Amino acid sequence: MINTPITRRTLLAGSAALALQAHASTAPANWPARPIRLVVPGPAGSGMDIFGRLLAVQLQDALRQTVVVDNKPGANSLIGTDNVAKAQPDGYTLLLSPSSAIAINPVIQAKMPYDTEKDLLPVAQVGSAGVLLVAHPSTGFKNLGDLVRHVKANPNKLVYGSWGSGSTGHLAMEGIKAHYGLQMEHVPFKGVAPLVTDLLGNNISVGFTDIASPVPHIRAGKLNALGCTGSSRGPALPEVTTLYEQGFRFDMNGWYGVFAPAGTPADVVQRLNHEINRILATDDVIQKFALQNMAKPPIKSVEQFATTVKQDVATWQNLAKVAKLKVD
Repeated sequence: MINTPITRRTLLAGSAALALQAHASTAPANWPARPIRLVVPGPAGSGMDIFGRLLAVQLQDALRQTVVVDNKPGANSLIGTDNVAKAQPDGYTLLLSPSSAIAINPVIQAKMPYDTEKDLLPVAQVGSAGVLLVAHPSTGFKNLGDLVRHVKANPNKLVYGSWGSGSTGHLAMEGIKAHYGLQMEHVPFKGVAPLVTDLLGNNISVGFTDIASPVPHIRAGKLNALGCTGSSRGPALPEVTTLYEQGFRFDMNGWYGVFAPAGTPADVVQRLNHEINRILATDDVIQKFALQNMAKPPIKSVEQFATTVKQDVATWQNLAKVAKLKVD
């Protein structure tokens, strides 16, 4: 059982880190001279996809070059991430990754097809938010306490879903189970979209989703939001309290970030960081992110984002170890 607060400060030490590895080479003067591929390791319509497409539209205007979103879902982002990790480091292949794929997969996956620390470069942080704990209205659950009481009274009678083994939602619920002594099985889905579909159909009663996908269904009363992880409430659902406010002392934020294959020229990485940060600071993008329940995007240099990645790798991986989470 977890008896101490799960915070960034208490979990930072003793973990493998993802370091910034900017390459010394430079890009051709005419970069980008052809379309750029932005790999989104999730299905079309997912929160990850929504933010990727918002970014792609703005980025192609900034670079005066086509930016094509390439959805490669599956295996908790491993398929898409592996595709980028093994791509040519020429500035024409980028990855929009959730924090779980970078920070959690290396510690819970028995076999990794790539080395996260060596094969990927942090470029820019695109957002920061928690994940949503939602339930079908038929459960009667209104908050985390309702769920905890029901599962304690009915051990192993309720299953929960997430968008994949090793996802942020999976890890968050395992932390809740450990903290409250709950017994419930995990059902991994191949992305958020099929999970939300099954929640709407009451084929599964409760689950963790990304911050954006279920928002219209929650507003329509088709799903109940029990709470969100992270340090603050989502701007699109300000009435939904954080799990920290409800007594589960976990305030870690997840994020989306842009990464490039290791060896990508340093000037390309810096240019992308500059353009992405300029995009994120515009009122239009801030408002569009808020409509998707994402807080005002943070503005970080390449080095600052690399530090965030390094710290969050330590935090999430230590939580995975506390929860004794391992995927075969």
